[in-house]
Amino acid sequence: MKKLRTSVLLLTGLILSTLLLLRCTRTGLSSSNPTAPGANATAGSLAAQITSFVHPAILNTQASLDLVGSQVNGGDPTRSASYQKVLDWINDPNHPIPTSFYSTVVVGSNGATSPSKSQIRKDAELVYALALRWTKTGNQTYASQAIGILNGWSYTFQNYALLDASTNPNQPDLEASWTTPSFVAAAEIIRYYQVNGVGSGWSSADINQFSNFLNTVKNNYINNTPVYNNNWNASAGYAKMAIGIFLNSTTVYQNGYNMIMQYLPVIINQSNGTIPEYCDRQDCVHFQYSLTAFSYAAELARLQGDNSIWTALSNRLSAGYDYQWKAFSGGVTCTSCSCQPCSLSSNVFPGVEVAYNYYKSANLANLRQLQDPLGVPNDNTFLGFTTYTHFNVSGL
Repeated sequence: MKKLRTSVLLLTGLILSTLLLLRCTRTGLSSSNPTAPGANATAGSLAAQITSFVHPAILNTQASLDLVGSQVNGGDPTRSASYQKVLDWINDPNHPIPTSFYSTVVVGSNGATSPSKSQIRKDAELVYALALRWTKTGNQTYASQAIGILNGWSYTFQNYALLDASTNPNQPDLEASWTTPSFVAAAEIIRYYQVNGVGSGWSSADINQFSNFLNTVKNNYINNTPVYNNNWNASAGYAKMAIGIFLNSTTVYQNGYNMIMQYLPVIINQSNGTIPEYCDRQDCVHFQYSLTAFSYAAELARLQGDNSIWTALSNRLSAGYDYQWKAFSGGVTCTSCSCQPCSLSSNVFPGVEVAYNYYKSANLANLRQLQDPLGVPNDNTFLGFTTYTHFNVSGL
């Protein structure tokens, strides 16, 4: 009887130990496990799925582009100063109109670059700038130059490759999430905007090829973005929403929207706007990637008649920008490094202007005024020129 009792106790102890070990192992995996509680938290109930799309509506509409263009043409000094950022980018000798394109884009991690990576990022900004210039001037030359860039990449691109063995194998997923929405924003204008009732002349065959390009980068890269609970996931959600609008795919759009609503409370994880990514990365860039992706995604949804990302969790995104201003003004010291990565001279990402256009908060006003008018991010990751396209352009 004593031996039996001992055996039972040993067996019970073994079972409890095994369960405890499994629990610890699951906890350790939670940061990269899509089923982790933090990853599954959402910013409230999801909005009803959109059944059809407004066009053009990837950050800009016919009405908003007509307004800002007419203001520049009418001599408005504020709008003209912001439009000069568009011209400066186009006229910069470091951003030439490309005559050749890469079939393979080689990417590195943590700032490591290559000629192909540098070109695709610059071209994504350039084609958007050219599209904006066309809408302002009505000059077909700029539409034709934009079409040349869109066609060049869509007919030539085949895949991404890694720079070296140190490159994160998923880096192509992030690069695709950054550059693709900028190409799409330009393509949306070129496809749908009209100058005095006349379109750009982009052919149906070329539009179909561009759509094939979008499906390639979406299916082979953006859809494979790992769960990092940071800017990677915010960027992928924004990219899918933009792609979905252009492809007129409610499924792709909704998938991106769901990602944004899933990761918003994970990345901005407190009601006071705290963003752990700021101190985790110990720089003034990566947490702005997240905020910019969220702002652009919120604007995409707003232009489809849905303000739910802007208003989610009692304006959690606005609180995130409050946190950014606090970081810029010296109010956040990271205990991990006893440092303040941001300062009032740090680069302000252009999502600030889009967010200010919606929220009109004092802290967003402070941020935008640091570098007004805003141009393009130093690393060419997200489309720029938002002071031209969005400052005081409400409801259009």
